[in-house]
Amino acid sequence: MPLTPTSAPNAEGAHEDDVIVARVLAGEIDLFEILMRKYNARVYRAARSVLRDDAEAEDVMQDAYVRAFANLAQFEGRAAFGTWLTRIAVHEALARARRRGKHDSIDVVEERAMSNKTDRGPEAQTSDNELRKAIERAVDKLSDGFREVFVLRAVVEMSVAEVASSLDIAEDTVKTRYFRARAQLRESLEHEIDRTTPEAFPFHLSRCDRVVTGVLTKIHQLTKSKPGDSS
Repeated sequence: MPLTPTSAPNAEGAHEDDVIVARVLAGEIDLFEILMRKYNARVYRAARSVLRDDAEAEDVMQDAYVRAFANLAQFEGRAAFGTWLTRIAVHEALARARRRGKHDSIDVVEERAMSNKTDRGPEAQTSDNELRKAIERAVDKLSDGFREVFVLRAVVEMSVAEVASSLDIAEDTVKTRYFRARAQLRESLEHEIDRTTPEAFPFHLSRCDRVVTGVLTKIHQLTKSKPGDSS
């Protein structure tokens, strides 16, 4: 039976991931595309939550996928594959942001945690599309540390444990930052936030195809550069 991407990770999907990983490691490299297409939206949103830039997030996605492929043999299944992959993407994004001076240290974040507020809320009759864009702008204004937690919990819909693992923070810290981030957003967007947030930061098919093509090209080059490896 051919393997196909699933719409959302679950217990069955986690087992499917393990099967695909094993087959990729056995030489069926092109099956890595299934994992990319399954987790593209999650990885993109995670990277973008750190960088606040679409193009940079896409670059980080490719770097993260190539790194994940290169280290696939080290995936031991202690965490779900999607969590392991998200963790790699977050670390790649944080490293890039810090090199460019775009990400505050956590000490600075804690000091200004509640400082990013806006006086402008959406009009009563704003369309869903306009409201989604307003949410995206509001999320981008959240403090570093709080923004990533909010996106991974509310937009990507990861569990508290998965977010904690991806960001290397305690589960209690995830809960606290998520609560504070929601409070900041609620002040701007009032009661509309829960209805529209899952639609924020859409991952379009064109970007999905572009990332998959770029990564497959890189990993084929990577395998050809190693004597004895299957291509």
